[in-house]
Amino acid sequence: MSTTFLEARPVDSDWIGWLKCKLAPTRLREVRTAIFVAGVVLCVIISMALQVPELALSAYMVFFFSQKTKNLTTIAGLVGLIGLTISIGATLLLYKFTYGHPELRIPVIAIAVFLGMWLSRVLVIGVLGFVVGFVVAYSQSIAEQVPSPELIVRGALWLWVALAYSIGLTVVLNRLFLPASAEAQGHKPRPKSLWKPDAFTNPAHVQFALKVTFSAMFCYLLYTGIDWTGIHTAFITCIFIALESTEATLYKGMLRILGCVIGGAFALFSIIFLVPHMETIASLIVLVATVSAIAAWVATGSERISYAGFQIAFAFFLSMFQGYAPDTDLDKIRDRVVGILIGIAVTTVIFHYVWPERARPTPASPVTQPQ
Repeated sequence: MSTTFLEARPVDSDWIGWLKCKLAPTRLREVRTAIFVAGVVLCVIISMALQVPELALSAYMVFFFSQKTKNLTTIAGLVGLIGLTISIGATLLLYKFTYGHPELRIPVIAIAVFLGMWLSRVLVIGVLGFVVGFVVAYSQSIAEQVPSPELIVRGALWLWVALAYSIGLTVVLNRLFLPASAEAQGHKPRPKSLWKPDAFTNPAHVQFALKVTFSAMFCYLLYTGIDWTGIHTAFITCIFIALESTEATLYKGMLRILGCVIGGAFALFSIIFLVPHMETIASLIVLVATVSAIAAWVATGSERISYAGFQIAFAFFLSMFQGYAPDTDLDKIRDRVVGILIGIAVTTVIFHYVWPERARPTPASPVTQPQ
């Protein structure tokens, strides 16, 4: 993936022609875009009707776990459910010792980030380690915002429900409607071990995990110290944009900025001009389906632009879905965008000056790191 991002820039100045080429329609792209839109719409209907919290995360899981083939989507979904269950169980256990004790919670967050990012590099199914590390670290990072242990336990269990049903829905939709022809194109040999060949001999894996941990913890301590929890997306950004090489991480950060700006602009326009006139869930579904289609079309393209599509969806969902009623609070959009920009800046500096790692070709694995 690092090499792909490194080679992502057009080789000449014809940006318009390059972009048209990357956005050109194909049959597979049309089907995958329809699957993405259907999944997001169903998440909105289910979560709104049953009042399942964390709708933004439920909707984004449709993008996060959809792969190019049925088998890869199924593998990613099963691994994600296993990782989610393990991480929620570990979180509830850790809350017994860390809730109300920041001197214990901060080291736990750092250890969870380090282990999650290290495992994402050394495991063939790296998404398992990534999910466990991220969910544990993030759930610990928001503990001080919850006023009672009962509420934090309920929140963790509802988080499992919100993510699990969305992952299951994504797998079902892809298995039902994704063309079989995509399966043959995406066929790869099965790995013989859970660990990559250089898992315990290559110091770059540990260095990579340490760089991500430094970035994420700096952002966490920053927004906690200045009491601006609204920019907690800085913490998430440091973890989600990290790739093996410095060039790949920086290019991914650029795509994240672009996608965030577009998604945030869609949300800002919607909240100011459209949401105040919405009276039924039908109008919300039309709006969400339209933006999801745009984001999905970009996300189902080549890896040279696809990450921008994921960020359009991510920024739009986080800004739009704040409850079960229309939300016109523009401060949330501002805070999330500021947090993303801070996370990108911190990651850029650390990856550029601390153990810079240059891109090198590596064999692909079935499910390594999430998009």
